[in-house]
Amino acid sequence: MDIQIRDPSRQPVGVAQVDPTARPMLVRVVSPNGLEQEIYLDWEHALDDAGQLRSCVVCGCQRLYRRRTLPRFAPFALVLAGAGVVAGVLGYSSDPIVLTALVALVFLDGAVLVLARVQLVCYRCGTAYGSAPIARYHQTWDARIAVDPDSLPAAVGTTRNRNDRDEPSLPSNQ
Repeated sequence: MDIQIRDPSRQPVGVAQVDPTARPMLVRVVSPNGLEQEIYLDWEHALDDAGQLRSCVVCGCQRLYRRRTLPRFAPFALVLAGAGVVAGVLGYSSDPIVLTALVALVFLDGAVLVLARVQLVCYRCGTAYGSAPIARYHQTWDARIAVDPDSLPAAVGTTRNRNDRDEPSLPSNQ
């Protein structure tokens, strides 16, 4: 598993390669400014019964969300696809060379979608976990949780009804 470790203020600390079956308590990471640091990981309640990550091993937050990450060449593919659209609108798509380039752009855009990876990210510290199996109960980013990750109950696998609100109910006349 790849862990992009961040501190409580969400600043990058470094990247570590960790074997979750070994559950190392201490990892050494090289920070972006070149300094080596030791980071303690808390595996006590971090894994569920299936061996999938349930909580952040850096800060202990039980709220994680999934996000898709695009490869580094995705912005270039987007610019080239825009150029292909302009060429098609201006009528240059009948030229065999331009048509071949447009077909290559379609394959490049497909490669961006295929090479996109899913990561788990901690709401509290922003630590990202890649190359790890992700449980189904991890959802995408939710603004209500992002405001204060510790305010809502961290019941894993439960869903809220849309009629359930955090507001007090109206008094009854009985």
